[in-house]
Amino acid sequence: MREFKLIIDVEQVNKTVGWLLVNHFKLSKRLITKLKQDPNGILLNGEHVTVRGVAKMGDELKVTMPENKSPNVIPVKMPLEILYEDEDILAVNKPQDMPVHPSLNNFDNTLGNAVMYYYKDKNFVFRAVNRLDRDTTGVVIVAKTPQASHNLSLQMQKGIFKKTYLCITDGVPEPRAGEINAPIRREKESIIKRIVAEDGKTAITQYEVLEENGKNALVRVNLLTGRTHQIRVHFSYIGYPLKNDFLYGTQTGDEAFMLHCAEIKFNHPVTKKPVTITASKPSYMKI
Repeated sequence: MREFKLIIDVEQVNKTVGWLLVNHFKLSKRLITKLKQDPNGILLNGEHVTVRGVAKMGDELKVTMPENKSPNVIPVKMPLEILYEDEDILAVNKPQDMPVHPSLNNFDNTLGNAVMYYYKDKNFVFRAVNRLDRDTTGVVIVAKTPQASHNLSLQMQKGIFKKTYLCITDGVPEPRAGEINAPIRREKESIIKRIVAEDGKTAITQYEVLEENGKNALVRVNLLTGRTHQIRVHFSYIGYPLKNDFLYGTQTGDEAFMLHCAEIKFNHPVTKKPVTITASKPSYMKI
């Protein structure tokens, strides 16, 4: 259960409770509807209040969010590298060969299962804010409350939630630094594969080569948009697919492609202060 309190000041006086829930607490309409049904969900000076109620100077507005458990994500004991945690967010370093969410053929081997075991003694809903492919490593942010999830999703939409990746390419990109601006959509014959196409959604990738040996390069990538498989699609499009990318390049043996979410920056969903979460690249990720 997470509680939020607000003492009404001069900037909030005479605002409706509904306005404060949306604009100050950054709650979704769906969550507000749920809170309205709970007699203790929204209290003004300790009394149940409707969203039409008006706040006065010095009033205390209190929001209490009860929590349930993810019904379809079973707790499974697995190693979990925690990078950061507070009342609202959890940041973990996802290893290779681990899906983020359970699916048809992955019931008990996902990050969701590991996180649910970590919170096995609490009511907890697994809400991954950003998603990584099974073989992509690095930072995953988990929202511990619906408020945090909604707030961070809004930041994604506005471009405030920024992600930096490291990858190893097959070949050395030319030029050594640049921007790939090419729209992406799903390939019509495939459920998974994406392609660059004029009728796709805007996708922009900035990159810089950090190291190279003539055959491969370690590249730093900043995403200005967040399309599925964006990095893999864009580097394949310019002729330098990720090394061992089975879908967009050429795989050698059983090795997986190397793509790592090294850093995520955002504003904390409650304190609004800037937050930077980093994860060192795996030791095997080298050229």
